[in-house]
Amino acid sequence: MGGQYRITGDKYPRLRRPKRRRRLVLAAVASVTALGLIGWGTLQLIDVFTGDNDQAAAAGPKADCAARVSPSPKATGSDGSSGKGFPAPGKITVNVLNATPRAGLAKETADELKKRGFRIGDVGNATEEYDKKVKGVALLLGAKAAEGAALPVVNTQLTGARLKTDGREKATEVDLVIGTGFKALSKQKDADKALATLTSPEPTPTATKTC
Repeated sequence: MGGQYRITGDKYPRLRRPKRRRRLVLAAVASVTALGLIGWGTLQLIDVFTGDNDQAAAAGPKADCAARVSPSPKATGSDGSSGKGFPAPGKITVNVLNATPRAGLAKETADELKKRGFRIGDVGNATEEYDKKVKGVALLLGAKAAEGAALPVVNTQLTGARLKTDGREKATEVDLVIGTGFKALSKQKDADKALATLTSPEPTPTATKTC
């Protein structure tokens, strides 16, 4: 062998790593990666079935339950008053007094108010203080306590009346002094509508939870 073969030139064959070693390295890297993924997935599953799940279960009902607010009317008083405190017509006594020269006007008006549920007190001519001195439609007189109760209720039965308080004590007594501008009470349907608007109870919001 010696002397028969010689290496000529400046290029030499490169030595390559055995293919078996490369395969072992790749297999090791793949195994480590797989183990890491498995470990991370296991931790996620533990969180789901332990702490995070409990928090979601505890917070779930609070988040899902919605408070729904719905209006509900106030209760009517045992004395027949509405939720706003106005007395019913049957609790109010109306004295019908005529301050005009037209005869029989007080009785005619009193009869109509009685049909509409009001109590009727005195019926006749107005006193000298108001006789032929009420220029408008009418003058409604009542106690100071009737200012936000009986007076507005009687006022629903006619349009254009003037309200005034005096020193009487009965809060459910009202004087209807008919003036020279008076023609008639409001129509029954219009008066009923005005009364219903005045005395209708205000709705109060009530919250209900729905889950």
